[in-house]
Amino acid sequence: MGKGDRKTRRGKTYRGSYGNSRVHALQPAVAGAKATVTKPAAAKKAAPKKKSA
Repeated sequence: MGKGDRKTRRGKTYRGSYGNSRVHALQPAVAGAKATVTKPAAAKKAAPKKKSA
């Protein structure tokens, strides 16, 4: 019943694992919340052509 015990919460925390004793639950989605949207990478514009004299 300590750090080495894989069945207890303290043992799960020590090992960095999750299970029935230490459930890793995701936060519930909030109704009406906007989903995060990632912006596409901005395309580089071509350099303007130099005018020859």
